[in-house]
Amino acid sequence: MSLIIGLFVAGIFLLALEVIVPGGIIGVVGGILMLVGVALAFVRFGLEGGAIASGAAIVVGAIVLYLEFVLLPRSRLAKALSMTETVTGRSQPPIADRAAVLGRQVTATTTLAPSGYVEFDGRRYEAFARSGLAQRGERLEIVDVDTFRLIVSKPSTNDKK
Repeated sequence: MSLIIGLFVAGIFLLALEVIVPGGIIGVVGGILMLVGVALAFVRFGLEGGAIASGAAIVVGAIVLYLEFVLLPRSRLAKALSMTETVTGRSQPPIADRAAVLGRQVTATTTLAPSGYVEFDGRRYEAFARSGLAQRGERLEIVDVDTFRLIVSKPSTNDKK
């Protein structure tokens, strides 16, 4: 009997700790300990003892889930431990507006084979050459914009700006 109670107490403790230290592993171990306690109750005390242990495990599990998902998020503890700030920084500079740059001329600042960098309006952008290769210093035309780079090609006209 003391082993079953010990497993339940350890399981309840780990489930309660899961409320404070989220992550899932502690709660899973606590649930497994409680299931082992229920299984031992069935083995040692038969159907009646196992049913009582199962009922207790279900009630404790319901209480812990209610505490973790309903009460804890509203508590002062959750507010103290939760992040409230939003990170607005970006790892990449914003890519140029598609409508504003299509057809504009750029200068290759590196060799594009097929990727490299171009300069446009004093800013450096990552670019992809549709022709496959563009030499450094070559004038190119912006033909498209994808998520992270400009798509460039050799100018469609002989008029170089």
